[in-house]
Amino acid sequence: MSKEFSAVARSVVEKLGGANNVVALTHCMTRLRFVLKDEAKIDAAALKGVKGVIGVVHNGDKCQVIIGNNVAAAYKEVMKLCNFDGAPSEDTPAPKVKLTPKVIGAKMLDALVGTMSPLIPAIIGGSMVKLAAMLLLMFNIYEADDSTIILLNTIGDGAFFFLPIMVAASASIKFKTNMSLAIGIAGVLVHPNFIDLMAQAADGRAVELFGIPVTSVRYTYTVIPVLIMTWIQSYIERWVDSITPPVTKNFLKPMLIVLIAAPIGILLVGPMGIWIGTAISTLVYTIHGALGPLAVAIMGALWPLLVLTGMHRVFTPTIIQTIAETGTEGMVMPSEIGANIGMGGACLAVAWKTKNIALKQTSMAAGASALMAGISEPALYGVLVRLKRPLIATLITGFIVGGLAGMAGIASHSMAAPSLFTSVQFIDVNDPMSLVWVLGLMALSVVLSFVLTLVLGFEDIPNDEDEANPTAAKESAQENAEEGEAPVPVKPATA
Repeated sequence: MSKEFSAVARSVVEKLGGANNVVALTHCMTRLRFVLKDEAKIDAAALKGVKGVIGVVHNGDKCQVIIGNNVAAAYKEVMKLCNFDGAPSEDTPAPKVKLTPKVIGAKMLDALVGTMSPLIPAIIGGSMVKLAAMLLLMFNIYEADDSTIILLNTIGDGAFFFLPIMVAASASIKFKTNMSLAIGIAGVLVHPNFIDLMAQAADGRAVELFGIPVTSVRYTYTVIPVLIMTWIQSYIERWVDSITPPVTKNFLKPMLIVLIAAPIGILLVGPMGIWIGTAISTLVYTIHGALGPLAVAIMGALWPLLVLTGMHRVFTPTIIQTIAETGTEGMVMPSEIGANIGMGGACLAVAWKTKNIALKQTSMAAGASALMAGISEPALYGVLVRLKRPLIATLITGFIVGGLAGMAGIASHSMAAPSLFTSVQFIDVNDPMSLVWVLGLMALSVVLSFVLTLVLGFEDIPNDEDEANPTAAKESAQENAEEGEAPVPVKPATA
């Protein structure tokens, strides 16, 4: 596999303008996320045609290359070619860009996605462990006060409780600032003494720092405050570095950064971040409260489009904080049931109907990825976007199933992508029938998207190239199916 992805990596880097044009690289569950020096060097059309590349999302100097389930293998090979540690080079000046509302919005989204994507596995792992503890209680295997349950809940809660520290570490890479200082400052917010002081402030005790009142805030389980604090720290660090004499940098520079950044965070940025995060969550769930199941239905219809643009990560902090504080999330996660499973069903319909051998194999692999693992990018970029009408079938399925999920009051205990294997995350320990509801909705998603795809139809991709070299085409299709990849797009015969 390493040899195969070595070739993919070389082709991708070449189409992005070469290794010298790559400033930074991270990856999420399916995408390589590049930051580039010169976006003019990107050959997007050729990049989309690289075997092993499912799709490309290009936005300024940021370029997302969708690989699929084997993105980690591709990431390792690209890192070998670029020979950097994943952080932008400090001696590479950032190009000046005129600030407009669109640019500011794009930078905020990039900061949020770039910071949160590396943390998703820990959040999913922790929430699934907590779910396992709930199931053990549900089936009366252990009592609530048993040490096994207490330890399992503690293990599961670790990623949530110390989320500010994880955010600080990830954000420090994104904002090119000292990681240990960022972690140290964030650690103040979850220090037992600070937590106790904030509890006293909530009870009416006056808490001050240098005579300035400190707002009582609980920072565990939060994202936005530390994200903003680390961004501000990056500017404080550069300023302090410019004013400290070289002979004192090893002790004076870190001391000044901590003494400046920590009070600013405690007095101003932390409370402001909490207010921003609370406002976003309140807006999302106010809409849910006002529209009820219709809000879940609309989200279900929009979800595939949000994934296409990467905008779905905007909801990550809200989901994390809601699950951490209430134990469940009942709007965004249930809406994904129809969307994710529906994409799998639509791909199976394409595999059933298409005459193109390569597309058939790709559709089966992509459908399995969406159904079994909840990974939808192979289906989106490898099949649905190319054929268009199956994507419409998926949007309709997402709306209908999302509405039904909202009516049934389905909620998730984890932020793992909904799939057949993660269906247990929707179990309500007080209502065992909730699992029956979820399995029924998943079955409906498959059937409905399958039927709608056949009814709407699609313009099949000609098999001309397969006929010219049937053996090679069959081998290529088999390789793609095994790796969950899309074949090189074939131009339709009709205009």
